[in-house]
Amino acid sequence: MPRGDKSSYTDKQKRMAEHIEESDQDRGVSEKEAERRAWATVNKETHGGKKSGSGRGKPEDYSPARKGGRKGGAASASRSAAERSASAKKAAATRKRNAAKKSA
Repeated sequence: MPRGDKSSYTDKQKRMAEHIEESDQDRGVSEKEAERRAWATVNKETHGGKKSGSGRGKPEDYSPARKGGRKGGAASASRSAAERSASAKKAAATRKRNAAKKSA
């Protein structure tokens, strides 16, 4: 089997990689890098392709998925109280404005 062949991956693993890749591209990562990261994440979580039989039975490792949440929390914590407050006020105003549009 040539390198890069995805035939040994399950449909679920392919969907996982697709979602991860789309998410990275939304954040501005290049298409090639997003694909590389997506498959690296799927391999780490699920231990590679699962169709063949080898590697089956190993528990899945979701540590890469948790890492993103921790990174986001750290970014928020590094902002000052005034910055967080201003952001919250802006978000509240946006929600109020959108609710008014929707009801009108």
